[in-house]
Order: sequence, then structure tokens, then C-alpha cells
Amino acid sequence: MILKVALVILLFMTIVFILSILRKNNSIVDIFWGLGFIVIAIYAIIQSGEVDLRKTIVSLLVLLWGLRLSSHIFIRNRGKGEDVRYASWRKTWKLFFLRSYFQIYLLQGLFMLIISSPIWFISFSKGGPLGIWDTFGLLIFGIGFMFEVVGDHQLMEFKKNPANEGKILTTGLWSLTRHPNYFGEFLVWLGISFYSLSFPNGCYTLISPLIIAILLRFVSGVPLLEKHYSGHPDWEEYKAKTAAFFPFIKFF
Repeated sequence: MILKVALVILLFMTIVFILSILRKNNSIVDIFWGLGFIVIAIYAIIQSGEVDLRKTIVSLLVLLWGLRLSSHIFIRNRGKGEDVRYASWRKTWKLFFLRSYFQIYLLQGLFMLIISSPIWFISFSKGGPLGIWDTFGLLIFGIGFMFEVVGDHQLMEFKKNPANEGKILTTGLWSLTRHPNYFGEFLVWLGISFYSLSFPNGCYTLISPLIIAILLRFVSGVPLLEKHYSGHPDWEEYKAKTAAFFPFIKFF
């Protein structure tokens, strides 16, 4: 089961890598991130040989989340060229194509396999009636999706206004947490993982939101983004009074 999903992810990320070479732009991997989970959901539900209400709901939630995220990143990045992170690596890495394949595409593929564990775990499990965990899952997913959509919309509208050039968004959801979209991402996968809790050993899929939280809070999300604002007077004031990730919890 896991091996088959891993092979699908390997093929998918390899295709994305080839596209990045043709376009000379590694930023496309961010656009294809959400689409990769949709591919996993479709493959898993087809291979399961059994379609029930829980599997259908989870697949539709993944479809909704993945399409929204990929389209948002596509619109945001359109016409801007390669992201500064990838452009910097292109200039400094030796054996760039080989290293980028392993360090960008295969590494993200590994995280995709782990984070998608609720999807394929549910699809390959024997179906059963919906219960309280499924209700909680839908509620948490809904809150997380709202944080992502509203947070991204508020930021886009803020940046559209020329009067906000050089300023920092501190209102709306951004007054609750410095990264409402990242917090929403965590809740989305926590909600999807809750659909696994009706099955034996389903608790192991909670590694999915845990990995998301660690990556976004300590590795590729908050640290990289906030590095650009270091020293900005408005930023230091905003940082002092606003939680980084979980609303109102300043130590995380």
C-alpha cells in the first residue's frame, strides 16, 4: 500500500522536475504541491476497490483544498519569474539539477507521502458508518480552510493598495496570528486526519498535521518568511504582540 503510493508520488514529482527544467523555474513545484495530493486521493480511492461516504468526503475535501491552494499560488506567482529562494539556489548549488531533484522534489515527495497518510489510510481501510470523529474532522477542516482562504484574500487585498507599500498587515485574521494561512493549513490536515480515528491504528495518521506544524513553524514557513522582515520597526512591534502560529499562543 505505502510502496504503491510512494511510486505514484515519485513519478509525479519526477514529471514536475522535468517541467521545471523545461521552464527553467523551480517555483512550479509550489503550484503542483496541492495537485499532488489530489493525484494521491484519486489513485487511492480507485485502488481501494470500494467507495463509501467517508472516502468520498475525504477525497472531495482534498480536491477542494488542493485546487484552491494551487490556483492561489499560480495567480500569485504569475509573471513574477522564479522565486528568490530557488533563484538563489540555482546560482550557488553545484550539480544544480541533481541536487534540486533530490533536495527539492524528492524531499517534498517524502513529506507528501507522510502528510497524505490519512488519505491513503482511509482509502485502503474497510468502510464503516460515519461517527463523531468525522463530524469533528469536517468542523476542524472548515475552520482551517476559512483561515487559509480569508487570510490569503486579506493579504492580497492589502498588497493591492499602493498606500500599503512597505507596511505590514496587522488587521483581520492577521491580528490573531502572524501566519493565519499556515495555521489554517495545520487545521485542514488535522481535520482530515480525524476521519482516520474511526479505524484501528488511525491515530498514527496524526503525524500528518504534526509534520505540517513543525515544517511551517520551524523549517520552511515562518523562519524563512520572517527573516525578510527582521529589523523593520513595525514588524518588531507586531511580532511582540502577535502569536507566530497558533492564535493567542505566543510561545509557538
